[in-house]
Amino acid sequence: MALHRLASVTVGVPNVAETGSYYTDFGLTESVSGTFATVDGGDQLILRPAATRRLLAIEVGADDVDDLGRAAKALARLDVPVSRGADTLVVTDPVSDIEVTLRVAPRFVQPPTPAMPYNGPGRIERPDTRAPGILREGPVRPRNLGHVVIGSVDKEASQRFFTEGLGFKVTDDIKGIAAFMRCSTDHHNVLVQQAPLNFLHHTAWQVDDVDDVGRGATAMLEDHPERHVWGLGRHHIGSNFFWYLRDPAGNFSEYYSDLDCILDDQLWKPDALEGARALYAWGPPVPPSFLLPEDLGALMTGTHAAR
Repeated sequence: MALHRLASVTVGVPNVAETGSYYTDFGLTESVSGTFATVDGGDQLILRPAATRRLLAIEVGADDVDDLGRAAKALARLDVPVSRGADTLVVTDPVSDIEVTLRVAPRFVQPPTPAMPYNGPGRIERPDTRAPGILREGPVRPRNLGHVVIGSVDKEASQRFFTEGLGFKVTDDIKGIAAFMRCSTDHHNVLVQQAPLNFLHHTAWQVDDVDDVGRGATAMLEDHPERHVWGLGRHHIGSNFFWYLRDPAGNFSEYYSDLDCILDDQLWKPDALEGARALYAWGPPVPPSFLLPEDLGALMTGTHAAR
């Protein structure tokens, strides 16, 4: 794949300082004012002032300038104008108004974590000691930005922009509702769903394992139970463990681990699912506010206010 990673997201919020404090609690490190880094991925979240919460931009890694040229030709066939730099291509989705930068950059090589020993029936991998996951004491630090989920007033058009224009691939689909698309070996890096308005649903941040999903969410909720949205559970599409929280601007952020990875496109068969099975394999019932965030009406009428 010529594209190889979701490098960063830029999010507009009406309360940069308060929202930034949330993401520091979440485990990101503020490198410069308004810019936050993961352990492995570097600066991956940029917060900017905006009247209402929205996804302003994403950056995607590409292998070389030839990849930028191919994307420019494909976007021209869709009648979408682009701006070219020496090692960048900048384009805006005509539907969602999200700016996408393709940037020539080295491939992301992530340091592996040791496999955790798990005991099971007839399989003792951890004799005479407690599970490492319950002995951890330090704060959870997300390793990398995994994906971003957006609502679009024209899901099919936004999907064409990402796939036919930029070169993303569809991994799975919820019939008529959402497309899971990838620009790396991760199951999905961008998900676009049909919505009554264009909006940012959530960003997702990789942690080491399910213990860190639970530890991270527990720490975030200890003094702020209002942050809870949905979890702990395991998705069917993507297979990952999840826990969703809400930032002060109203955006959701997800701790996740154990996401499906596609190394050989020919061995992966995209699925078209529907119903609750498409959303989760197990966990608490899906709250209505996850499917339709509570502030969507206010966003549509321009009366949104951050919490």
